[in-house]
Order: sequence, then structure tokens, then C-alpha cells
Amino acid sequence: MSERKRVEHEYVVVGAGSSGSVIARRLLDRGHSVHILEAGPEDTSESVHRPSSWPRLFDSELDWAVRTVPQEYAKGRSLRMPRGKVLGGCGSLNGMIYMRGVPSDYDDWSYGGATGWDGESVFPYFLKSEDHEDGASQWHGAGGLQPVCRIRDPHPTSAAFVDAAVSSGFPKTDDFNGEHPLGAGFNHLTMKDGRRMSTWRSFMTPVLGRPEVTVTTLAQAHRVLFDGDRAVGVEYSVRGELRRAYASAEVVLSAGVIGSPKLLLLSGIGPAGHLGEVGVDVRHDMPGVGENLHDHLLVPNIYESAQPMPPGRYNSLESQLYWKSDPRLLGPDLQPIFLHLVYPADGYPVPEHGYTIAPGLVRPLSRGNLRLAAADPARAPLVDPHVLEAAHDLETLVDAVEICREIGQSSAFREWRGAEVAPGPAARTRDDLREYVRSTATTYHHQVGTCRMGQDAMSVVDPELRVHGVRSLRVADASVMPAIPSGNTHAPSMMIGEKAADLVLSEA
Repeated sequence: MSERKRVEHEYVVVGAGSSGSVIARRLLDRGHSVHILEAGPEDTSESVHRPSSWPRLFDSELDWAVRTVPQEYAKGRSLRMPRGKVLGGCGSLNGMIYMRGVPSDYDDWSYGGATGWDGESVFPYFLKSEDHEDGASQWHGAGGLQPVCRIRDPHPTSAAFVDAAVSSGFPKTDDFNGEHPLGAGFNHLTMKDGRRMSTWRSFMTPVLGRPEVTVTTLAQAHRVLFDGDRAVGVEYSVRGELRRAYASAEVVLSAGVIGSPKLLLLSGIGPAGHLGEVGVDVRHDMPGVGENLHDHLLVPNIYESAQPMPPGRYNSLESQLYWKSDPRLLGPDLQPIFLHLVYPADGYPVPEHGYTIAPGLVRPLSRGNLRLAAADPARAPLVDPHVLEAAHDLETLVDAVEICREIGQSSAFREWRGAEVAPGPAARTRDDLREYVRSTATTYHHQVGTCRMGQDAMSVVDPELRVHGVRSLRVADASVMPAIPSGNTHAPSMMIGEKAADLVLSEA
């Protein structure tokens, strides 16, 4: 390539999503220069900012539209995994639920080798980002850059779900991030004044005029550039034109659970055998890159509405249940969520008016992997999460379906409930429900784990998020999570961004 005049920033951040936007802002606030590379366009679409429009974004130009390889334990189906390809990343496509998980999620990380990431240690980073409308308290932050609001005027069917769960014997909770998170209640949301607030909007939009920041959109990352064992930049293309972004201090990959391991593999960092198969020169043999892929799962329990559904004010995902399938568990493993719309089930009809109780599994045991399809950066990788491979995951999701059907039959839904569309009245036995789960299970949009943090031979980054075996290269996004938190992953990804920024700045 003919190289332009070399322009160097202190840091290159690949990915302007839930973690990358946080890191970039914190570096800028300390006076450092940052070049942000984002594969998607600007977040100008009204569908991004209107909270109820998130379903329209799937398979749009703002979605990487990832498809898994056929899943052996899910009827050979290829599952859709929406991933944001826009400023804000997945935080511009998600359901805007603000949920941290529970402290034992992070204690588990620490016990497994991610020292310094236990629940007590990471909690201040959650508070640092947060600007909760209730103000500062033991459980919430105020004055941070990320607005968090309550649902003040819930949709009538969302309220019916909470009433139905309580009448079915579950406690009511006022705060899934508070002292008593278990139970049924209304979500807290990353919204302000009726609009989505991604981390790009919250952290980066206010500082885009600063001379220290450069943002390049439509930038497809090809590989990390090295001088010896030190990362010095990123090669990327914009509309076919090959370019290079140089970093005098560090390169930070925040390209997400698909993009970050893919870029490491394209850069020759990964399992040597696989890299040789696809024609990538091996820079550092690291067997764990692309391994440990896992995700929350859900299945739809769909009802036809007995009357037209009024529009809602929020995100169509207003209420949920947070619970344990077994009281002996340290933390919750079920998160059924209510949608005042129809979330379609493969092979089942979609009623004109309806709602969905979506049984959700948030502590899966199945683990899969990601591999390159070819050495071509434009080729989508091969994504195989091994959904439902662990028998535990199937049985726990069936437990969740049974709970949701019980809630769905509560008298609290009397004025709304028509026919149960899925699984439908023909599904009577547990075997019927096992078949239903295999036929309809899908992603909860919370993939993690492909650049696992730890200190063993299968880890990819150390507890300081530095990639093993090379210098000046970190990964900071949901891909570093050793195990998925028992809640939505957007808030934990922000937390990773906050802690990553402190780690980077401590060495600046």
C-alpha cells in the first residue's frame, strides 16, 4: 500500500460501543489523544434513538447480523445474534435495560484467576458511570455520565405481569440492582427524556469537538500492527481504501465478543493449528482465543391478546422476574422478561395483537467457540456457541417455561389473555417442553467470553486486560468476561470500560 503521512495518537481504540466509548472518554479527560475506529456509521437513525424501535434494527445496516453455524442440540437451526455495527455498538441496538448482575458473579471471576475483579472491587466502577434519577445511594451513583431512569408509567400488560408473578408466589422487588434483587419488578433503563442513551451518546458525543480525538467510521479493522512484540497500530479499510492508525502508547480492542477475537486471529494471535489452516501467519500461539463463547438464552411464551395493545412509553421490555431455579444456588439463574409485543418463535404463528413472556436462562453451562472462515477480514467468522449442549441448560429452560406459563395463566392477565400461541395447548408434558425449547431457543443478545480474562493456559488477557505474549495491546469488552453475569451485559461492559481506563492510565 502507499502509506499516507503517518499520523499518530497515543491510543487507538477499536470499537465505539459500551466499553470502547467509556475508555476513550476517560483517556481524553486525562489529556491523552485517541483515535477511535468504528466499523459502522454514525448513529443518526431515528430507530436507534426511539426506545421502542429496537426490534427494527435487527438485520438492518446497523447490525452485523451474525448467524451461528447450525446448532446440533437446537434442531440444527442457525441462530441469529444481533450485534451493533454503529457508533454506540450493541448499546445502540439493545433493550436499554440497566442491570449489573449480583456480586457472586464477579467473585466467581476472581476465584478463577481474574484477581481484582471480585464483586466488592468492581462495584465502585458501576457507580462511577451512573447518574441515576433517584440520586446517590448505597446502591446507585449520581453525577456519572450514564443516565439511568425508572419506569414511572408502565404499560398495563407490564404491570399485569408483575401482579401475576406476585400472585403466583414470587416476591416483588423495587430494584434489580439493589439489596434485594430477586423477584418481579420493573427495569431501570439507560434512557433520558424518552430517548436511548448509549455510551457513545452519554460519554463521547459531548467531547467530539476536542482536538485530541479522531473518530473514523466505516472502518473495517484488518489486523493489529506490530514492531517486534509491541502493538503499534491497526490496519483498516474505509470503503476499500487501506489505511493505518498508529498508537504511541497502546492499542485497545473493544470490538466486542465477535470482533475482538476475530481481529486477534487475523493478527496471528490464536490457536496455531487453526491459523495455519486458514493461511494466517502465527505471531503468538494462544489456544484460548475464540474459545469460551456463551450467551444467555430465551424462548418465547406467546399469547394472543384479547384486545388491541396500546402503545408503550418505554422500551417494550419493562418488567421481568429474577429468580433461582434451585434455592441452593448462590445467585439467580433465571431472568424471564415480559414484552408487550410478540417476540416470534420459530415455526409458530405471529398474532396481530399479542404479548410475550420470555423464559430466560442466565447461568448457562454450554460453551462454544469462534473461528475464522478465511484470512479475509471481510468474511464473517464461524460462530458456534454449542447452544443447549449441556443437559443442565435444557432442563433449566424447561423449568423457566413452566414458571412463565403459570404466571401467564394468572387472573392478573384476565382482561388481556387470549389463546396461548406458543408453546400452545398441545404442549402438556415436560418432554413436549423439551422439544419446544430445542425448536425455539434463541439468543438473549448477551454473548461473552471469547477473549477470556485469567492466568491459565486458556486465558487470553491477564487481570490487567493485557493480551498474553505481546506488549501494548489490551482487550476491554464483554469478550474478556470469564463467565457471563446473571443479568444484562450492557452495564457490566460499561464497568469493564471504566476499570480498563484506570488500568491503562495507571501505566500511562
